[in-house]
Amino acid sequence: LRINTALQTIDLADNDVGSDGACALAEALEVNSSLTALYLYDNNVGADGARALADALKTNSSLAELGLGYNKVGDDGARALADALEN
Repeated sequence: LRINTALQTIDLADNDVGSDGACALAEALEVNSSLTALYLYDNNVGADGARALADALKTNSSLAELGLGYNKVGDDGARALADALEN
């Protein structure tokens, strides 16, 4: 994802990406400018992964869809995502 210029959609639903995987994806999203949709449904992303993705959203301008259903992001993770989307 760091050097990708063609891939626009990634669907990793139900792959047990976990918090560590979400953090790695978030790190790549910070510099990616082509991905428009990322689906991470049912991946045990958790609050830490959600916070990392929220931080990435602050710098990523291409991602328009982020699917995080069934990930138990908790109040802190949801708040971080909401804050990132407001700014």
